Amino acid sequence: MSKVAVITGGSRGIGLAMAQVFAKNGYAVVITGRDAKRLQDAADILKKYQATAIPCDVRDPASVEKLFQEIGKHHATIDLLINNAGVAHALAPVDQLPVETWKEVIDTNLTGTFLVTRAALALMRAGGTIVNNLSIAAVTPFPGMSAYNASKFGALGFTQALREDLRKRGIRVLALLPGATDTDIWGQFWAEAPKEKMISAETVAEAVLHAVSAPANTSIDEIRIGPAAGVL
Repeated sequence: MSKVAVITGGSRGIGLAMAQVFAKNGYAVVITGRDAKRLQDAADILKKYQATAIPCDVRDPASVEKLFQEIGKHHATIDLLINNAGVAHALAPVDQLPVETWKEVIDTNLTGTFLVTRAALALMRAGGTIVNNLSIAAVTPFPGMSAYNASKFGALGFTQALREDLRKRGIRVLALLPGATDTDIWGQFWAEAPKEKMISAETVAEAVLHAVSAPANTSIDEIRIGPAAGVL
């Protein structure tokens, strides 16, 4: 029986790259996303594999619960949860950052990670793994990125606390902290970023597969890969 991987924000970028890598390696993959058209395009890319696409807004508790009810109809357990859904924002100092933007970023990157994890745990057992995609912004502050940094610093704290919660249950929790990666997210705050200096989403995905495939007793808490934005 195939292992089951659930990947939020799986319709593009690092999420889609991870979906492809894990599907190629025999996982039954479930991807989610808010944009139905983009999610369907991703499903078409994955159609030759054992993959399912289910719309979900990670900011909405009811949408998250509906997602896992649907997953539970087809899979008794989840072996791998990857909290990848995330948004950034246009560069702005704190006194010019709209509160609506703050809420959007926190609700997606931090609260969404909590809501998805809480719902997924009912289907996870010893031997399972949770990977939270945090970005290097979880440990490195950047000017004009207060909401994004706050969401990622908070998500790192959540990840560390979650690891302690789940240690006795035998569920591993990994923090993924990729450096500058060539994805569409740069268009939200730095459209002219030199993507030729960045690592690919596929490289990040392969690193995650390697970490998740390590023996259960392997001590891995973080996956760090790629250049810091400051070197671009």
